[in-house]
Amino acid sequence: MSSNTRVALVTGANKGIGFAIVRDLCRQFSGDTVLTARDVARGQAAVQQLQAEGLSPRFHQLDINDLESIRALRDFLSKEYGGLDVLVNNAGIAFKVVDPTPFHIQAEVTMKTNFFGTRDVCTELLPLIKPQGRVVNVSSTESVRALNQCSPELQQKFKSDSITEEELVGLMNKFVEDTKKGAHGKERWPSTAYGVTKIGVTVLSRIYARKLSEQRGGDKILLNACCPGWVRTDMSGPTAPKSPEEGAETPVYLALLPSDAEGPHGQFVSDKKVLKW
Repeated sequence: MSSNTRVALVTGANKGIGFAIVRDLCRQFSGDTVLTARDVARGQAAVQQLQAEGLSPRFHQLDINDLESIRALRDFLSKEYGGLDVLVNNAGIAFKVVDPTPFHIQAEVTMKTNFFGTRDVCTELLPLIKPQGRVVNVSSTESVRALNQCSPELQQKFKSDSITEEELVGLMNKFVEDTKKGAHGKERWPSTAYGVTKIGVTVLSRIYARKLSEQRGGDKILLNACCPGWVRTDMSGPTAPKSPEEGAETPVYLALLPSDAEGPHGQFVSDKKVLKW
């Protein structure tokens, strides 16, 4: 591959919303689309399913909880393409409402993947993003609901335009530690581990967008968080109102913002509209 070939990459893409995003990018993005999945067999099966539809995604293994896996992907993108044009951070997990796993373990496991895994991918791959690149972090309106359930002090911190990455990491770690002590109620955290991890993803997106504007303002890179909506997936169950294809619409819209677009940037977007954070 030459570094002239454009490339888009989607994490957690062997099923559900991630798979639908890859399908749309294969159809609409002018370049290669890389489907990634933690499990090689499932990822390759997903690629074969799209090939049967006449599409040509590439596959690369990626476990966002494994730094070596992330760095192997980074090296592949550098060598094959000289960088990355579109990154969609879709990989994430949620425990079912009825899951009997103790809350503090749910908090730790969900935080490790949804926040820290996404952060590690960004740390390794954002330096590869080419001028006019697009970055989409799949969050959730659960983050807005969880934010509104936080104490006024926590809300103020999470809404701050000057919060640093280090401060955000400290708050995410504090939530997990407070759940271990059984103190999350007293500390006025919401009782949704998933929601708090997605607060982290949304705020992290705001921080990274700010850094991009400061450090690479001339490159016109646009980075946003979004909510795909309540979608029928293994995570959300069969009664959700949206199909995976409908869930892919807003992430794909943000991934394919035209090269001369000035925004949105650093925003939280749902149904292709900017929501107030």
